[in-house]
Amino acid sequence: MVPFEYVLSQVRKALQASPSLLHELLRELHEANVFSTQYYQSLYKDGEDGECLRDLFYNDPEDLARRLTLPIWQNWGISQGILDSVLSKEKDMVPSDAEMQDIVVDLMSDLLPDSVFFECLNSLESIEEDFDPKCFDNFSVDTDRTSTPIPEKASFPGEVQSRKRKVDATSDSYCSNKKATAWPESPSNGRPATITPESSFHLSSNQLQHVLPFPFSPTLLPPSGGSPLQFIQPIGPYTAPLIGTVVPSGTTYVIVSAVSPQCVSPGTQIIPLSPADGAVAPKELTVSELPVGSFSDSACQGLPPVSVDTLSPTKEGNAQKNYDSTPPKTERKIRPEAPECVKEYIHHIKSYMRDVCCSMREGMEMESHYVDAHPVQRKLLIKSGKNANKCLEKELVVLSNSERKKAKLDRSQLFHNSDSKLKQSVALLGKAGVGKTTFIQRLCLDWASGSMPQFQFVFLLNCQLLDLTQSNYSLKSLLLDLSMSPRCEDSDSVFKHVLSCPDEVLIIFDSFDRIKDFEGLLQSPAKSHTNTKYTIKQLFSGLFQKEILSGCTLLIATRPKDVLNQVLRKMDSLLELCGFSPQDIELYTSKYFGDSSLQESALKQIKNHRYISSLCSNPLLCSTICFLLEHQDSCNDDLPSTLTDLYQRATSKHLQLASLENNSLCKNRRQLDIPQLCKMAWEGLENHDSRVNPASSTELLNCALKSGILASYKTSECQENHFVDLFTQNLLSAVHLVQSEQVSEKMVVANSVVLQKKRKVQGESQDVLHRFVTGLVFRKAADGVSILDGSVNIKAKRKAIETHLESMKPNDLVPARLLELFHCVYETSSAKFAKLLLKNLPDNLSFYGTQLCPSDVYVICHLLQYASALKRTFSINLQDTCIPICGLKELVGLECIKSFWAHTADTIGLWEDLHQNNDELNLKSAIEKFTLHPFKATQGYHIESLPVLVQIHRQKKLPMSEFVSALDEGVPALRHLQRLEFELGVQNGPELFPKLIEVLPSLQSLQHLDLEKNQIGDSGTEKLAGVLHFLECLKLLNLSQNHIGDVGVEKLAKALASVPSLQSLSLYGNAIADSGAENLASVLPNMNLLQDLDVKFNKFTDIGATKLSAALKNCTGMKSLELWNDCIPYGVFEHLHLQDPRIRSL
Repeated sequence: MVPFEYVLSQVRKALQASPSLLHELLRELHEANVFSTQYYQSLYKDGEDGECLRDLFYNDPEDLARRLTLPIWQNWGISQGILDSVLSKEKDMVPSDAEMQDIVVDLMSDLLPDSVFFECLNSLESIEEDFDPKCFDNFSVDTDRTSTPIPEKASFPGEVQSRKRKVDATSDSYCSNKKATAWPESPSNGRPATITPESSFHLSSNQLQHVLPFPFSPTLLPPSGGSPLQFIQPIGPYTAPLIGTVVPSGTTYVIVSAVSPQCVSPGTQIIPLSPADGAVAPKELTVSELPVGSFSDSACQGLPPVSVDTLSPTKEGNAQKNYDSTPPKTERKIRPEAPECVKEYIHHIKSYMRDVCCSMREGMEMESHYVDAHPVQRKLLIKSGKNANKCLEKELVVLSNSERKKAKLDRSQLFHNSDSKLKQSVALLGKAGVGKTTFIQRLCLDWASGSMPQFQFVFLLNCQLLDLTQSNYSLKSLLLDLSMSPRCEDSDSVFKHVLSCPDEVLIIFDSFDRIKDFEGLLQSPAKSHTNTKYTIKQLFSGLFQKEILSGCTLLIATRPKDVLNQVLRKMDSLLELCGFSPQDIELYTSKYFGDSSLQESALKQIKNHRYISSLCSNPLLCSTICFLLEHQDSCNDDLPSTLTDLYQRATSKHLQLASLENNSLCKNRRQLDIPQLCKMAWEGLENHDSRVNPASSTELLNCALKSGILASYKTSECQENHFVDLFTQNLLSAVHLVQSEQVSEKMVVANSVVLQKKRKVQGESQDVLHRFVTGLVFRKAADGVSILDGSVNIKAKRKAIETHLESMKPNDLVPARLLELFHCVYETSSAKFAKLLLKNLPDNLSFYGTQLCPSDVYVICHLLQYASALKRTFSINLQDTCIPICGLKELVGLECIKSFWAHTADTIGLWEDLHQNNDELNLKSAIEKFTLHPFKATQGYHIESLPVLVQIHRQKKLPMSEFVSALDEGVPALRHLQRLEFELGVQNGPELFPKLIEVLPSLQSLQHLDLEKNQIGDSGTEKLAGVLHFLECLKLLNLSQNHIGDVGVEKLAKALASVPSLQSLSLYGNAIADSGAENLASVLPNMNLLQDLDVKFNKFTDIGATKLSAALKNCTGMKSLELWNDCIPYGVFEHLHLQDPRIRSL
């Protein structure tokens, strides 16, 4: 583990280097769960402006550094990146040599000697005494502009530190960079600065600050009768003439001449004001103005918004009003009017997108066949440690079925929170075929139809068409040449306008998972709008990190299983497309078939075939199934029973239809050269590429295009052909592996079933390939036009896979691979391998943390049906699987399932569903099978629904019903729970501990209660002491590392006598002093069954140790007392150990 002193040095460096970024640092650490909400609130407890934090920063920075370092050190895996990011931002605020060449020279700063500046700063104390806070009473403001008045409690930001900061520290700061740093705004008051075009002036949305006249003495005036000087604190961000001379960092003091300076450009004059008559701010200093196209400059980067979102703590008093009140209105921004050529181009883009995005797969129209998909808002669970970079799907906070329904959003809510705050980076997640590309097409069509007026430009980029190896791209070529946009005649004017309004630009990266190297994706970001030597990755990194086109909105679409969370962890919003609901399946089927009789027949066949019905939850597979139903020879034809059979039939049917349409190109299977097509599919899959070699046979490409196996895309350079979807490419790759003589049995086995020793997280593409290879090996070739060649001998490869399946050890597989093994065995359609799998399964079957879709649930249920013949029963763990209620009902109803553990809210939902359907028999079975043992709470949602379960247990009824006979004895899971581990940690433990206290009185069989390292403190210990008498069977209580002091131990000691069954008590690593040790000693003789007491590393001295040692003599049943700590002299400890060997050292 990294040494504590090293982390402390890094925190000191962050505090010294970037005081203006302190709020941002604290906010990011809180959002990453490094700081708990309670701890974060304590830093601002003395007021919204953070007076407590400000005092610590300037009066005792070492104490502040140490207070911050402990939680940062404990979560160094997360904190390291945040600290590095803040330090890099501070470096970016210092202009580079190239930028210094563009800085306008301030002649007055050259005339002003350093001694004058130091004396001015020393006179701040006298100035603030003369400062009249009513100086703004008569300040005239344009009523058409929006401004924020000064809060009543606002104070001059420098009034605390100006008295207490040393002059030499100020001098050193000035000599290094000639800027004075004042305290930044607090998180509650911070608002982002508004950027407006030149010559458009209005009051900033930032709070009005003060303009201070400096009473210069004659000795301070410049020599030779120069112009008098005034010291001005700007009200808003800097104007163009001043932006070059000052690096902004919070509040900055600017010294300007009392006469119009020569260096100011004619377009923006600063009118001099006399400091003697009460200075007011020049109009130009009240505007938010930056030069067009300077959004990536270091000066702009020095003004980050310091606002706290919904994750930030609520303050007392005013903070609650902020939550209840209406969100503040967005300030009206004045934009430069677009030139006519730009308006024409925007109109051209919209017209082009209406033409391109109006069609869906199979030639269906978007307006008539599109089924509206509602993305679900997801949150990311940020973890630390060595497993932090595993696949994203395991890092998403799991939602129950009811929570998923509440989290659904409309397309209109995609880029806004409930408080209308703009989301500048959005990730759209979804498995293959779930409809991400179609959803994006619908979004672009909405924009082209005028439904998203917040965006002037929408640029759609398909990552599978981009060349990721070239390094000759610029931002301009990325947006205007590589996106799905028509050719631009006046690209310079359009690009210039894009740079002038970045917050009105939406850039979409579809198929983002095609970018392979995610580890280095955020390294070497593009930093120039004009440089033409960037790669696609560098341009994306620059956009994502706001180095270029800062303020634009990014939307990326990707598969959750294929993308590491390095990028998605920093997204403003995570959305997930979950596929079709049963109602969506009916709607899509009715839209697919125009004839009502065909609709009815198709729906009937889908509902009667459970596996096909479960596959239809995936929109792509639903479309494939409808295609087969549309072209089946008769209504009596059997539907496919496996995924391999489904896609083999669909692909063969496409080839057959293509051969009928054009006999000259596709007369028979041999002329199609399907083996060559399959080989190209495999070569592309190995390289994670869907494109087809352009040098391939023209006849082959034409026929594949006509059959729908390939799709053609037009790029800026040429026409490219790609495999139409992941399932098709994987099927053809599987055909190559199975039927090619050049592929060995070892290669087939490696790509057929999950390997026992393979540790690397697999992508979704590999999962589908495994199923197809296994299914094809155990399947015979179909008649007619087919992708399979019946003349090829595959017996050796089949035998190799059979041997591998027989040698598998399912009990050694993690849940995700166990699920994949279930699918591979199902694809064999063999009862022999199904029974072999069940025979080797462990009694405790776990799919914990693996998201289960309807087809997954069907496959598990189908194979578990063979368990009755083997007389096997299982306990199944379905926690964090997002399993739908209908799937949970199906699994729990199996006879071989003796107990199950699922999300508590989903379990209650299952009970209510069974009760509403009057299925009392299955309801009673579901209540009896539900278990919580052993209960391990690692996330907040594990605890939050437990109070509802306790209410059901006590009232013997469900929340929405009267008395339920199946609950006449309560909830057995609560009555039989014996082990509970509360592992929410120092961030969430104190906040959710009261919910656990509500539950404990109902856990009368509890024997093991582990509360280690939750920082419950004395208050939490007192609450625990109040319910301990209910735990009559408790044998082990672990309260280690919880910051418990003498007050908490006093309350605990009184309650321990009411727990006569307690055998082991651990209070290791707390803050117990002599008083607390004495209270423990007084109760020890009454704890007859106590065998082990651990009070190591506390704060009691030899006095407390002696008390405990004396009490130990009366405890004949105790086996050990561990009381070593640094406060006990070694000689005393040795003496006590010699008196009683049960007293142990480390």
